Amino acid sequence: MDTRTTDRFTQKYPMGPLATEGKTKKIFSVRNNPHLAIVASKDDITAGDGARHDVISGKGRFANETTCNVFRLLKACGIPVAFMEQDSATSFIAIHCMMSPHEIVIRREGHGSELKRNPYLPKGHLFPRLKGQHFLKTKDRRWKKHKLPCDDPYMVYVSEGTKTNFQLFNPAKPIHGQEPFLVIPGAEILLFDGEQNFFPEMRRIAREAFLVLEKAWQLEGRKLVDFKVEFGFDGDGKMLLADVIDNDSWRVLENGAYIDKQVYRDGGGLDVVAEKYRQVAEITGRFRLPRQRIILWLGSKSDSADPFFGAVEEMDCRGILEPVTCSVHKEPVTAINTLNQLLQEVPDSVVIAACDRNDGASMLSGVSTVPVIAVPAGARSLHETAPVMTVLEPANAVLAALNILSARNPLIYAKMRGAIEKRLVNTVPV
Repeated sequence: MDTRTTDRFTQKYPMGPLATEGKTKKIFSVRNNPHLAIVASKDDITAGDGARHDVISGKGRFANETTCNVFRLLKACGIPVAFMEQDSATSFIAIHCMMSPHEIVIRREGHGSELKRNPYLPKGHLFPRLKGQHFLKTKDRRWKKHKLPCDDPYMVYVSEGTKTNFQLFNPAKPIHGQEPFLVIPGAEILLFDGEQNFFPEMRRIAREAFLVLEKAWQLEGRKLVDFKVEFGFDGDGKMLLADVIDNDSWRVLENGAYIDKQVYRDGGGLDVVAEKYRQVAEITGRFRLPRQRIILWLGSKSDSADPFFGAVEEMDCRGILEPVTCSVHKEPVTAINTLNQLLQEVPDSVVIAACDRNDGASMLSGVSTVPVIAVPAGARSLHETAPVMTVLEPANAVLAALNILSARNPLIYAKMRGAIEKRLVNTVPV
């Protein structure tokens, strides 16, 4: 029987048998389409590995709204996700995946179990470079034939010659000086031979997804400090960010206080928890990518746009640069009208003026309300009162423009911040 609620969604995918059920969601097959699945959120909420369990009316709807809002944004940013579309108030359609039995946690700050593993860290300790960790997903303190001292152990992959093993550690005990309580051969955890080769890409995608959401939350006046995600492989072997990302999946701070599942973990009343979940569903409904553009203003056909396009491609921000060739000095009326038309189309823009004369950038700045960056052909200085940034190198001008736009754009922020943190890999400890 179709248990989805009747609402504004078409529910065009007929629900098949229940494939699997977890603590907070159910996975159904789709009739006549083995490549798809229906992911339905439940009203259940748990903590302490199931030690605490409650049912909150409406929680499944809020969780599903949040997941769909998040995955729409990630999908718009080009991140490979299993999510396809929302199917009902409490469910969405996803590509059927063979799920990896572990989750990846990305941390910007130290909270929760991170402080238990590293008791010397103060709560809220900042990681300038995002920290990525793997945890094995277990239930009832068992993994296949193995009895475990805890659930969801911290997992470290070790390769020695042709042997692959996973060391398991208690996630609630100090990691320094702790010996693994169990070492499992890779074949008992890996979905297929060579899956470990996907681990670096999993962490890269997880970090990029975090950065996108970090900026989205910043724009709403809140702070994302950590989240957990899962990956799966579709029928063609393509790796996808799958499962759900809802208010159970992260920690988000508002004025220093949690607005996520941590409220429930800390013993908050069910009415308070329900309101936090409703609030988060509403806020994530505003997550979106703005329409933005960098206008590259060239003074003549002899001016080359290649260095600017090369810098944009280097940052993987293709499609944002719009070249215009018009002499501001010789054709001021045409230049003003052209710029005005471009800014009517995309008001949130930045101008890079690679003009032959000093007054080109100053004039463009004077007749518009957007930032203007001048890239002079020679060592010339602009008028002191001109509200124009002067940058000598085209690549640096592109970076400056992208940095301005990234303040309001989760995708560009993820690219820019990701590049910075990649350079920090050997200089900043995590």
